[in-house]
Amino acid sequence: MDDLSKIRAFIEAVDRGGFTAAARQAEVAVSSIARQVKALEDDLGARLINRTTRSQSLTEAGRLFYDRMVTILRDFEGAKHDVMALRSTVTGTLKVTIRTSTSGIIIPALPVFLAKHPELSLDISVTDERLDLVAEGIDIAVWLGEMQDSSLVSRRLAYCKRVLVGSPHYFERHGEPKSPGDLVHHNCLVYRALQYQNIWKFENSVEKVEIPVKGNLRSATGLVLMQSALAGLGLILVQEFHAGPELQAGRLKSVLDQYRISPTTEDTSLYLVYPSARGLSVATRAFIEFLVEQFKPEGAATRKLD
Repeated sequence: MDDLSKIRAFIEAVDRGGFTAAARQAEVAVSSIARQVKALEDDLGARLINRTTRSQSLTEAGRLFYDRMVTILRDFEGAKHDVMALRSTVTGTLKVTIRTSTSGIIIPALPVFLAKHPELSLDISVTDERLDLVAEGIDIAVWLGEMQDSSLVSRRLAYCKRVLVGSPHYFERHGEPKSPGDLVHHNCLVYRALQYQNIWKFENSVEKVEIPVKGNLRSATGLVLMQSALAGLGLILVQEFHAGPELQAGRLKSVLDQYRISPTTEDTSLYLVYPSARGLSVATRAFIEFLVEQFKPEGAATRKLD
């Protein structure tokens, strides 16, 4: 039997004036209450209740223990109630980290989400770095690629099609590549990460080729590459949903659309990641549902490749 059960039995016996009344309230046998109180006394090495066949009274040790435990138990029940309230109400503060490329989808949708949950606050970081979720106290992350840490829970948000894009100004000066091999004559801006390579892979129903690319800029931050491409510096390989608004506005143009293109053999789908599936608050679940909704194919211009 656990300590909490023994303490509850003791307090009930005192409050109800005897083992029989305590057992009736708890809907258990009288012997069960007596056994738990006796076990508690054995643990403490002190008699708590003087018992006779007709009455019972607290010993000095029993009075001291009762007074302390009533306060502690009240605090425990209050804390338990507060935690359960968190799990039933969308309230508090969520700490979230998202990739740069997803900010254009997530951030504009936040006002509607927060208006729906006025008691919730968000602490959001935008970074392409994989932070330590536990050490940083992060509730939810949006990352690219599968997790290596098996202690984390991951859920795929979207299959990420990549497009090769450049600005109209860049193409006016350098022309458009007509085949993957033409890229050796272009300034290709490269994303810097362990699983990424300076070899871009092109595949369609006709051919499958790998092209070494190079350029005068590398970065581990997607925003740097995007802004550089918009400024006409070179070509970038980027998620379709990230480039979508710029493509629609005509600030970027995609080329070699007849190919599926990837800078890595690793899985580069978009994933929702959180430390544990156990005990998720209602607020966390609500934000997870919000993210899933934002990255539905019709909402985020993402779709599974054929």
